[in-house]
Amino acid sequence: MSSSSNYDPSAVGVKGSIFGLPFLEGDSRIVIVPVPWDTTVSYSAGTADGPQAILNASAQLDLEVVGRESTWRQGIWMEPIDKNIRAKSQELRQMAEPYIETLEAGRTHPEANEVIAAVNKGTTTLKNQLKSKTLAFLNKEKVVGLLGGDHSTPLGYLEALSEKYDDFGVLQIDAHMDLRKAYEGFEHSHASIMYNALKLPSISKLVQVGIRDFCEEELAVANADQRVAVYFDQELKWQQFEGANWQSLCKEIVTQLPDKVYISFDIDGLQPSLCPGTGTPVPGGLSFEESVYLINQVKASGRQIIGFDLCEVAPQTGDKEWNANVGARMLYALCGVV
Repeated sequence: MSSSSNYDPSAVGVKGSIFGLPFLEGDSRIVIVPVPWDTTVSYSAGTADGPQAILNASAQLDLEVVGRESTWRQGIWMEPIDKNIRAKSQELRQMAEPYIETLEAGRTHPEANEVIAAVNKGTTTLKNQLKSKTLAFLNKEKVVGLLGGDHSTPLGYLEALSEKYDDFGVLQIDAHMDLRKAYEGFEHSHASIMYNALKLPSISKLVQVGIRDFCEEELAVANADQRVAVYFDQELKWQQFEGANWQSLCKEIVTQLPDKVYISFDIDGLQPSLCPGTGTPVPGGLSFEESVYLINQVKASGRQIIGFDLCEVAPQTGDKEWNANVGARMLYALCGVV
């Protein structure tokens, strides 16, 4: 690895590369694909700025990990952020936002069909683009981490994994089920990512953890599909109040998963004090260490983590990069379990 032969992990991290690391694509086992996209966000936008904010904050992380070899030694490289994706997201967001506001006001948007058609076309194009990109990396034997953007973005990557693997499960850490069908008319809404993922025959299990905001439609989808196991945040907390410990709960969660596992991490699965800028913050949620412990228990069980996404991190003006700092550390933790 010529680019890293003189690298000093104790020196100042240089901004511009993920975690300030010196690796190139060819040196790296892990490739981060940033997706600056938040077209269908239904409450508060800003997650399209997440990849850049995390990249900026990541250089100041210290890189050692308790109890094992440092994660960075695998080689981690982040692809340059695609300005065209960001521009298209902004273009479609300007169309979608007035339409969404009209729905929330209980009115009918005069150009609803045109808006829905344009957004669906744009999100389908993005999905296909990301499927092709991630499949190319998978075929190079890279482990891909997708960095959103909103939670609609991993679908193309999941389709790529479905071509690579016949059977895998999804561990979703999230405040929301994301099981709505074409929410607000958008086929690839951030609120529909797991509804769409369940269409893929390779996904044999979806285990949702930290759920605390859901609707009747989503509950019906979960109850009707034996592949879906939901660990509601309230039930997890109440079990702990009554004497259960997190280790035993994590063991039960992990046993639900097949041998190969994809981790889909929506940052709002965490307590909102850790991610106040995220688009739809919800009281409750997991602590940072509970989340890291859970994903490490998946690894410790001998299961193979074949990929991951981290979505819905949104920077806030004046927050001194708090959202991005938490997001960067969670990204590093996810890199550590592949």
